Amino acid sequence: MRFDRRRLGPQGLRNEDLRYDGSRYSKVREALFLNRYYLTWGGGEERPLPIYAVRLRYALAGLWRRWRFQQASDRSIDSRADLRWGDDRLGFRRILHPNGVCLFGTWEIDPDAGGDYTGHFAPGSRALLIARYSVCCTETRSGEYRSLSLVGKVYPTLDAAHVNKLRPASFITQEDLGGSKSYAIGDVELRNAPDITPWARGWGLPVFLLTGFVLSRTDQQNAVRQLYEVAELGKPSGQPTRAPEFIRLLAPRSPDDARAAGVDFRDEILGHIYDPGDPVPRRTLTFDIEVSDTGQRRGLLVRRWQITGWRRIGRLVFSEAVASYNGDFVLHYPHPAWRRDRNDPKTVVRQPVMAAP
Repeated sequence: MRFDRRRLGPQGLRNEDLRYDGSRYSKVREALFLNRYYLTWGGGEERPLPIYAVRLRYALAGLWRRWRFQQASDRSIDSRADLRWGDDRLGFRRILHPNGVCLFGTWEIDPDAGGDYTGHFAPGSRALLIARYSVCCTETRSGEYRSLSLVGKVYPTLDAAHVNKLRPASFITQEDLGGSKSYAIGDVELRNAPDITPWARGWGLPVFLLTGFVLSRTDQQNAVRQLYEVAELGKPSGQPTRAPEFIRLLAPRSPDDARAAGVDFRDEILGHIYDPGDPVPRRTLTFDIEVSDTGQRRGLLVRRWQITGWRRIGRLVFSEAVASYNGDFVLHYPHPAWRRDRNDPKTVVRQPVMAAP
């Protein structure tokens, strides 16, 4: 497949976005495995995974006519699509987070988790999950400044071959938006309300500041992603929503002798599940799910969250993973629109775009 790395593709809302009526887990999974970057990960003759750059010129493209970055930001709220192919079937180039690895597994809430959360935060809830672990910028290697992120689609079923189209719920988490010099995925905590340290971006600071400006034009909050979609997934009609305010995802910390510099995070994640040169999954990768309803934010440009009362309620268990073209260019994760009251749909700030009759 030939692809011009300077091409941005369809960033704005399209008919395929408005026609969205759900998806099948099996079809999305099939699309993501369709054109992986390797025949067998870790094989001796495989090339390194491609790295797509985050550039200021991409973020400024079309500024005076049709600003692509603003289109992309608006579309991330307005489109519910899970796959965005475009007319040429080449998808769209992510302006942010272009490098990622997709993971497949289950969302599991402990039967004894307690609390009064609803939907798939309720005790005993289990569901299929398609996630994408990515990095904010061009840098993918451990020991260098980068900001890691994990976003997920929760499908309300455990049947991977379900026939009916379903509408998955999305959640979005990230470490400090400025980044850190982490040496392994277990070194960072991924939250829906991350801290912000702008100067950690270094030469990427202009793109970082522009991102904050664009996101603030799109929705009321530009650095917090609410969790009500998961709390409303499978919830009985008429039952009030009860969503946690904060979530954090924690991967197991690697032994010191395994925390090397210069390791691509995609290779690290694939190595948690596969042995090099072996296409059969040999292990699972688990993230603990912790939630809290108590937190306070401090600062403006530099932000810090003081979140207390964390409690573990479940886990994400991934049994497969793949790095692929479609994972980087076709897979799409909707961003939940901001609500003044996360539990009240009537308080949503940005109204959804409706399809033409």
